[in-house]
This record gives sequence, structure tokens and C-alpha cells, in this order.
Amino acid sequence: MTIESTLTHPDNTHPTAFTQAQLEWLPWLPPLPEAELTERHYAGLVDAARAKSPYFRLLARDPDILGARTRTDKDIFYNPEAGLPRAERELSAAAASRYNGCIYCASVHARFASHFSHRTEAVQRLLDEGVGAELGERWNAIVAASVALSSTPSTFGAEHIERLRTQGLDDLAIVDVIYGAAFFNWANRLMLSLGEPQETAKA
Repeated sequence: MTIESTLTHPDNTHPTAFTQAQLEWLPWLPPLPEAELTERHYAGLVDAARAKSPYFRLLARDPDILGARTRTDKDIFYNPEAGLPRAERELSAAAASRYNGCIYCASVHARFASHFSHRTEAVQRLLDEGVGAELGERWNAIVAASVALSSTPSTFGAEHIERLRTQGLDDLAIVDVIYGAAFFNWANRLMLSLGEPQETAKA
């Protein structure tokens, strides 16, 4: 597989602050044109609506890897069986994204965390003040665990698990914190290396 050209976006208005607003994403490598997607590509996308996203059409250049990535993503965040409430799964991903400096990913998961928790002001505090923001002890524990995993995974340890247990998280909920942070610790780096966020144009 060869990719013939790279894309540059000198006129992009790159957002400079973390936000819950919806952003666009501009790739530095050419995504597959939507008209060229085959059944194999759609199988990798899993969700056909993702064909509208330049990010997923770029990843669709390797549809088998994309399929594994997408199924993992969906199981971490959409599986309702036991574990952590959806809002706090999103919080874990938002905290990792805030720590890693991925403005686009942080906007997506902060928006979901706000929607499912109805704690928009607390989520915005995380974006504005960073991962040291005071969010209440349960959320503080989730953020601390997510940051430890994002910084250097070996810094995550028994003290983080104990702090989460103290806040009422059982084994499955703790695993969900780990999944959310670990997945987005990887996903942030992939997105940051392939393109840049863009402020959504106003109608």
C-alpha cells in the first residue's frame, strides 16, 4: 500500500483551548474517498455512519486493524453490562485526553461525560484547570488513575486501585477505568500523529 501525498492545512484555525464544543478533524494523509469504500472497508468501520468521518476513512486503509479497534472502542464505552456508569467511562477517556493534550478527543469525551452525568461545570473544570482540578473524591480518583496510566503505565499501582475501591468501585468498574484510559492513551497518540483539530465552521 502506498499513500502518494500528504495534506497540509496552513489556513486551519487550530483551537488552542480545551472545549466541549464539537470540533472537526483534518488529516495530514489522504483518507479514502467515501465513494471508493468497499464491503471490506465497511466491515472494518463496523458502523456505516463512520464513513462520513475523514479520521475513520483514513484508518480504513487497513480495514482489519480498524475493525478490531472499533469493536474494542464500542465494547469499552457502550457495553451496559455491569462495571462503571457510562459517564465515568467517558470521564476516564476525557482525563487521559486532557493529560495527553488531544484537544479533539477531549472535546468528544468531555461532551459525553457532561451528557451522561449532568455535571457540565465539573467537566469544564477538568478541561480548564487540567487533571489536578477538584471534581469530588470519586471523580478525582478516576482522573488520578487515568493520568497514572497515561503518564507511565507502571506508575499505576495498588494505591490507585485502593482509592477507587474506597469510592465504591468494584472490580468490573475498576477495569472499566483502566480500559477507558488505556484505550485513549493509545488513541490520542494515533490521532495526534495523523492530523489536527479544527474549529467547526459557523453557519
